[in-house]
Amino acid sequence: MPLYIGVMSGTSLDGLDFALIEQGDSTKLLGTHYEPMPDQLKQDLLGLCSSGPDELARAAVAEQAWAEQASYGVHQLLHKARIDATPIRAIGSHGQTVRHEPQRGFTIQIGQPALLAELTSITVVADFRRRDMAAGGQGAPLVPAFHEAVFGDPDRPRAVLNIGGFSNVSLLHPQQETRGFDCGPGNVLLDAWINRHHGHSYDRSGAWAATGTVDQRLLDRLLDDPFFATQGPKSTGRELFNLPWLDTQLAALPDMAPKDVQATLLELTARSITQSLLAAQPETQDVLVCGGGAHNDALMQRLQALLPSCTVKSTADYGIEPDWIEAMAFAWLAHCCLEGIAASRPSVTGARGARVLGAIYPA
Repeated sequence: MPLYIGVMSGTSLDGLDFALIEQGDSTKLLGTHYEPMPDQLKQDLLGLCSSGPDELARAAVAEQAWAEQASYGVHQLLHKARIDATPIRAIGSHGQTVRHEPQRGFTIQIGQPALLAELTSITVVADFRRRDMAAGGQGAPLVPAFHEAVFGDPDRPRAVLNIGGFSNVSLLHPQQETRGFDCGPGNVLLDAWINRHHGHSYDRSGAWAATGTVDQRLLDRLLDDPFFATQGPKSTGRELFNLPWLDTQLAALPDMAPKDVQATLLELTARSITQSLLAAQPETQDVLVCGGGAHNDALMQRLQALLPSCTVKSTADYGIEPDWIEAMAFAWLAHCCLEGIAASRPSVTGARGARVLGAIYPA
């Protein structure tokens, strides 16, 4: 059976996830590796998420460093799996998103796939999003087709919820075509706020948020953003939801305790997910959660409370640890590209039709 490696570097910028899969009639996870993002590279990538001087040169240098980091992680994964590069058919590399503005018709993921192919001696498939956007789609989310293949149930309406920096949901219904969309901020504001006040990269298990009280005035202002009123297809990113956006909302209110802001941000994530899910597929029975948010106990408890008619569980309860789903998805997308399989879903992205996604960089 052919082997593939998926490399995923998400909007949280905490690190790179690597998954080794065997792809036959089903997808089998054979190995995993996590490579933390070096601090300087993280800052360089964050700096590219907004306009600044000498962007082209800075982007070129950053994507070269990203490819070198990805190459190192691939070699570490192969070492752990006790194999060399020879049996690996391809690497599916998402790259690092630095801009995503579908309303202006573009998305940018950097990652120097040619260099990654050179450093690993493995064919690389990359640039998955722009083909969908060329066909009029949002270019995101791209994982619903994979969720459908791995978690679809012929009898039960399900939702696969990925909570990374941003949250997105795949709606899997036995009698309907697969749908999906971005719900809004996942961990991005929670991480930024605790970093500002405590220097931590994230709120472990939602412990700090659990000490605060939700401020309804702030929550109402946050949920009043026009993004939350729209139905899918839709996608978003740091261009909209960021600390300056939050600071603008806070400026109109009396001073709040930082822990209460954190509690309100967690409620924003939970409400934006559940409201959009219930509006789009109210008959959902199972919610399978992946991404870093699956480890946030306070958030998981809140999701279950807001979805009393659903079973809310980590994908670990369905056989795959939540941290590796997206890396597996991009390994699977590489397989689809090389096999000429159209892996996009127009019902998800709004494109004119299904397309084969990805650009191929031979070993």
